[in-house]
Amino acid sequence: QVQLVESGGGLVQPGGSLRLSCAASGFTLDNYAIDWFRQAPGKEREGVSCVSSSDGSTYYANSVKGRFTISRDNAKNTVYLQMNSLNPEDTAEYYCAASSECSLRYSASYYYTHPTPAYFYWGQGTQVTVSS
Repeated sequence: QVQLVESGGGLVQPGGSLRLSCAASGFTLDNYAIDWFRQAPGKEREGVSCVSSSDGSTYYANSVKGRFTISRDNAKNTVYLQMNSLNPEDTAEYYCAASSECSLRYSASYYYTHPTPAYFYWGQGTQVTVSS
């Protein structure tokens, strides 16, 4: 069965850390770019981070740059998102997705004239809550 499964979410105090995992089954993760997205209630989905399939390049949203680190363990067919210095604004449902390319590589305007990435598989999400 082809699926992505996220884990590692939970409740953490401001300034704390969590590590999210995105484990694939039924397909090989390193054939795809792997994105992390998040969506908070009442807000649009936001791209958080991505690791490319071609050369392992990593990309981050400005809101998490310097605090989050994405990594790939091909032997475990898993991608991780290490999240440090968490703040309440990071509270959201976090999703991973397997895609054709990292959308965070380009500005939003790039996709006015170029095809958007294709998303092949999505996980079910894991909740991250940052609160004291």
